[in-house]
Amino acid sequence: MKVFNSYRFALALVSLTGLGLKSYAQTTPAFKVANLLQSNMVIQQDKPLRVWGTAKPGDIIKINADWTGKVTTTQADAQGNWIGEIKVPKAIPGNFTPHTMVIIDGNDNIKLDNLLIGDVWFCVGQSNMDFVMEPALMLTYRGVLNYQSEIAAANYPAIRIYHLWTDFKISPVTTTTGIWKVCSPETIKNFSAVAYFFGRELFVKLNIPIGLVESAAAGASTQAFTSREVLESDTLLAHTYLDGSRNLLSSQKAVDTTGFFSKVTEPTLLYNDIIYPVFNLSIKGVAYYQGESNTTDSKETYIPLFTKMVANWRRDFKQGDFPFYYTQIAPYRDTNDTATWATANFRDIQEHLLKIKNTGMAVTMDVGEERKVHPRDKKSVGERLAFNALNKTYHLKYIAYQGPHFSEFKVKGNTVTISFDTKSIGTGLTTNNGKAPRHFLIAGADRQFYYANAEIVGDKVVLTSDKVANPVAVRYAFTDAPVTNLENEQGLPALPFRTDNW
Repeated sequence: MKVFNSYRFALALVSLTGLGLKSYAQTTPAFKVANLLQSNMVIQQDKPLRVWGTAKPGDIIKINADWTGKVTTTQADAQGNWIGEIKVPKAIPGNFTPHTMVIIDGNDNIKLDNLLIGDVWFCVGQSNMDFVMEPALMLTYRGVLNYQSEIAAANYPAIRIYHLWTDFKISPVTTTTGIWKVCSPETIKNFSAVAYFFGRELFVKLNIPIGLVESAAAGASTQAFTSREVLESDTLLAHTYLDGSRNLLSSQKAVDTTGFFSKVTEPTLLYNDIIYPVFNLSIKGVAYYQGESNTTDSKETYIPLFTKMVANWRRDFKQGDFPFYYTQIAPYRDTNDTATWATANFRDIQEHLLKIKNTGMAVTMDVGEERKVHPRDKKSVGERLAFNALNKTYHLKYIAYQGPHFSEFKVKGNTVTISFDTKSIGTGLTTNNGKAPRHFLIAGADRQFYYANAEIVGDKVVLTSDKVANPVAVRYAFTDAPVTNLENEQGLPALPFRTDNW
């Protein structure tokens, strides 16, 4: 872990001083506040703020937040753990008043300042969420498109960022390692690009403070973010994702001596270290970008795995069915075969996940890079996650969040007419390069697919192929790496689909 994250670690060491952590070092070892609670953080509006930490057993802890006008008192239990809860008002757009909170244990106190009240989003995933703004060659991250100008413009003091350092644990831990930072050109360089663009779009539209807590690891799997209890409770999930790892999971020493990429997909290890310790933090919702490590999973195993992971987090956060917005993985292929299906099938599985309550999906079919699993256009991804949140969570209905979504097809002779859900078309169909739509395939009864000629006619797409006289099935963008151009006039790409179940 230390080797893999050394790029971020070196930068963090440079900036440790002067970040509001001096008060931690001056207190006695027994009295601490959770690392997630620091100066410069954003506090979730309109939800109780949990303040927790450690002290000598029996100590009385007093919490004084300047926005409450009163002192909240709690007591450390026999193990020295304490937790208190205080009310937080609603954020007022345009109000960026900094607040202060003091936590007192006898003669010791910890002061947190420059706190803002707004919305906190938990940003989780694998390498495409971990992908940082500037190039990080050690991690094969090439930086986002126009990274120099994007970084230079990242002067948003009302956006606050926190990155959890990644480790792997066989049992849940309660502590985190990270630093809350004010968003600036200097601090954003080594932070998740998707999370930043997501948060920036929310801030620009809502004009309230935004906090971004990032838990991501290159190569991470969905089962790695799921608790052992949840996997054990389902026979199919236990057999599929847990049984082959039981020896490794029985020993922390075995985990610690295993290489990063040999354990990053193992079940529960990341849940225990970078998901579980966040559960006391009040959040608005989750932004999620992960899936590449699960593309070989079947629909029968992945849908229940993802569904139960979401339920797992919602149960443990104890904040209801909060919004969970995820990313459909972008086009890419690892082989020279232009007609492979594994990634296409997985995207189809991801669309089925929209049946989970209070979810939304950002579509990335137009921003992929055929031979790169880490496309550089992270701005579009972050913004599309934000469009879901702005429309569905913040109820800004004028903001479109989904591109053209297949509704039905009709065949007349050798011509196929594709219709889309009316709401998903927006103000009309178009392509992002002015050319004909790409990546439509049609097949006859022989089940042999051929690329079709496609034309936008009004709010429909008409297909023909001289190789298919009597079409019976259509697929759109249903190979591994079809970087698409069909979209609505709001700039959102059409969702991949197929009409067959072959």
